[in-house]
Amino acid sequence: MTRRIGILTGGGDAPGLNAVIRAFVKTAKLRWDWRILGVEDSFNGLFSEPRRVHELDLVSCKGLLHRGGTFLGTTNRGDPFAFPQPDGSKRDITADLVAGFVELGLEGLVVIGGDGTQAIGLRLMRERGIPVVGVPKTIDNDLSATDYTFGFQSAVEVATEALDRLHTTADSHDRVMFLEVMGRDAGHIALSAGIAGGADIILLPEVPWDPERVAAKIRGRQSIGRPFSIVVVAEGALPVGCPTDLDERRKRLKSGGGAAAIAMANIEGRVDAEMRSTVLGHLQRGGSPVAFDRVLATRFGVAAADLVAEHRWGEMVRLSNGHVTSVPIEEAIATYRLVDIDGELVRTARATGIELGG
Repeated sequence: MTRRIGILTGGGDAPGLNAVIRAFVKTAKLRWDWRILGVEDSFNGLFSEPRRVHELDLVSCKGLLHRGGTFLGTTNRGDPFAFPQPDGSKRDITADLVAGFVELGLEGLVVIGGDGTQAIGLRLMRERGIPVVGVPKTIDNDLSATDYTFGFQSAVEVATEALDRLHTTADSHDRVMFLEVMGRDAGHIALSAGIAGGADIILLPEVPWDPERVAAKIRGRQSIGRPFSIVVVAEGALPVGCPTDLDERRKRLKSGGGAAAIAMANIEGRVDAEMRSTVLGHLQRGGSPVAFDRVLATRFGVAAADLVAEHRWGEMVRLSNGHVTSVPIEEAIATYRLVDIDGELVRTARATGIELGG
């Protein structure tokens, strides 16, 4: 009997999602001739009426390798255990999801997503009996179980190009330019892009920064004939004295207009310089994946097919010491991978004169 497997993407989009789908489908069809159903808009396609799925084959994978986003669609507001209702309440609709899963004759699901999506998949397996294999996805690169997630290098490339462009305008006008990049809890994008893009200052969520230290760096550059400065700010970076609780930190960031705006407000008045800020935002999620992410996503897709073939449900593929292996989903989502403030990359930044503010 031909196996029928569903595949879906959940959470925010990232360059490389389509490459994972392509690799999984090609492997499943060429090796075992399984039937693969693509589920639209995360888990939503399974419980919607009518079901929103379509069969995937070698033809439907054409042109996906370099295509950004996810052609299946995605959402980060679709938790079936607490699905938003029109009246503002939330309802458990997993019974409808299970009904769709059974109706479609699926044996299991391949779930491509970050910690939130993987947590939902794990809960569906444990509480509703739906077999799941996970594929990690986050441009923040903050899942501790894998060395890299696809999309991260693409985001770093976008941020680095933005820094290259900001350098010329900052130099022309003797301005201090702030670039806010993604990284709510972990500053991997800011750190890597800041080093690659020649930033003078990098502000990370992991390092509460001292406004006077940052201002002193800018003044020091001015004193040696370098009147412009480039500051990279992770979206979760806050100065010393701000709350350590994550929810309180997010409230502070929202009320202050974002991390770059807060940084500017704390530096203005301490230095004699014109300042501008740019929020890179969702540009980091869009566009084609770079070569590294295409290769990694393809490796993950093949590995996910291998896990399904071996009935290794409840496991997530990962990159560990250069090799694609697997790990229990429960273990994979247990902890975040933050920037190691004593690690080699931070030492590299400090050694080359980059100020971290703390």
